[in-house]
Amino acid sequence: AALMSNKGDVLGVRVGVKTRGCSGLSYTMDYVKEPKKFDEVVNAENGIKVYIDPRALMYMAGATMDFVEDRVKREFVFSNPNAKGECGCGESFTV
Repeated sequence: AALMSNKGDVLGVRVGVKTRGCSGLSYTMDYVKEPKKFDEVVNAENGIKVYIDPRALMYMAGATMDFVEDRVKREFVFSNPNAKGECGCGESFTV
């Protein structure tokens, strides 16, 4: 919620998947000001809405997303049971 607090009229975040990276697919994230017609909407903690791009649903089924913060970095971490492998840097995955 703190990440979106200074974004004005943002409704939530959209998660998708694009073809790129060493392993073939990587996650995308963007702020949502207006939902798209076929977005799947998930109500997450703290009242945050996550909009899932319909083209990503088959890759995201059963996946979880968490925001992790430590002394060195702050990032979203995906745990995806559909992923059969990842590239060495962890930026892309394959199914």
